[in-house]
Amino acid sequence: MAKEVATKNAPNAVGPYSQAVQVGNTLYCSGQIGLDPATGKLVSANVVDQTTQALHNLQEVVKTAGFKLDDVVKVTVFMANVADFSEINKIYDQFFGNAKVLPARSAVGIAGLPLGAQVEIEAIASKS
Repeated sequence: MAKEVATKNAPNAVGPYSQAVQVGNTLYCSGQIGLDPATGKLVSANVVDQTTQALHNLQEVVKTAGFKLDDVVKVTVFMANVADFSEINKIYDQFFGNAKVLPARSAVGIAGLPLGAQVEIEAIASKS
């Protein structure tokens, strides 16, 4: 049975979806952008700031469900500008670089993101 996961430590959904849904030992996290949960606004126009905030938001959702970033098995990174990949990757490494097993990952350039965000990051986590 599916269970909704929600936390006030990450931004509210900006549409009709859940921050995450847990099914058994698997957590499906919706994409997070660089919104400040307190203001509901992007932390800045800078891709490094937005990536850092998006990953903090993702971490809060994962933690609320009783998971850790080490439990993340798949990540998808959506970028408004593929030229930002190197900068995004540096911040990503700060969050996932010390994982026992690095998650599988896709990085995709797209035409646009909600609220003018530069990056969106979604994840799937699993506990054995």
